[in-house]
Amino acid sequence: MTEEHKAVGVVGAGSFGTAIAGLLAENNPVLVFSRNAQVVDAINNSSHHPWLVSRSDRPIKQVLATTSPEELAGACRLIFPIISSEGFRSAIRMFGPFLQPHHVLIHATKGLDLNGMTENDIADEPKLTRLQINTMSEVILQETSVVRVGCLSGPNLAAEIVAGQPATTLVASRYQEVIEAGISALNSPRFHVFGSHEILGAELAGAFKNIIALASGMIAGLGMGHNAQAAMITRGLAEMIHLGAAMGADKKAFLGTAGIGDLIATATSSSSRNYMFGMRVAQGESAEQIRATMHELAEGVRTLHIAYKLGRQLKVRLPITAMLYKVVFEEYPLSKAVESLVSYPYAVDVDFL
Repeated sequence: MTEEHKAVGVVGAGSFGTAIAGLLAENNPVLVFSRNAQVVDAINNSSHHPWLVSRSDRPIKQVLATTSPEELAGACRLIFPIISSEGFRSAIRMFGPFLQPHHVLIHATKGLDLNGMTENDIADEPKLTRLQINTMSEVILQETSVVRVGCLSGPNLAAEIVAGQPATTLVASRYQEVIEAGISALNSPRFHVFGSHEILGAELAGAFKNIIALASGMIAGLGMGHNAQAAMITRGLAEMIHLGAAMGADKKAFLGTAGIGDLIATATSSSSRNYMFGMRVAQGESAEQIRATMHELAEGVRTLHIAYKLGRQLKVRLPITAMLYKVVFEEYPLSKAVESLVSYPYAVDVDFL
């Protein structure tokens, strides 16, 4: 198989992984990895993903699936890992023996890694430092011999992509070759791909916006209207930028496609798991009840725990994050949390430039 016709790999057959596989298939043969043999059989035998068939009648063309990491790594030079942050390190570790320096990995996981620590572990951790927290690109570098890594981040709601609606995204990497590979593989008349060398900012923006989507969903669930929701999103963006800057990211990364673009989509759409999680909290369900009934993880809940602890350690003022933490993890009344945020003494509107 020539380089031009070599398959592109996708690790993960969840809703977003399958949506990206469908986009990639417009330009390339695609091989998807899943641990679930039934999902693999469904893709190979019917060109449909069982989780997405009800959302769209569009068949997934040029896509095959496998349960073998070795097969995918052998067939694909360009690979897109798209799995939950909680399971990311174990999945990359599983692929590690089969990955070589010639591979290019562009992940699309919007969360943070704690190198084996769980939420229970960090609940008992008095201090959570930057050294204990990894972005997904850092995990790839730690667990494999791959050098050329990147991330995919932007306003990319899976249901809209699967339905064929237009969207944009960002491929960020320190390597221009990685950016060009991502653009070549994904760009299409309905999916425009931007490039950036600010990978840390893109990864942190993609993770932190999920926290604000939780808050926005709660505002919507309380029926408080678009004015309050817009205020929450605006101040939430400021918190994202302050915490990202404290972790070493360029502030500009939060003002583009991976930052404010993704924030708007995730914090206003019922297709967003994090937004819907917030709505359900506002309607009286506990975090445990919601988690037990959600088909896929709302990444913002885990990221909220990490960001709250890290913000305290870095001495970054994060009033929205702090109130959300109390609501989600300490059963603090949401109405009191909203009152506290409305009366919070914000002095400057744009305080991050």
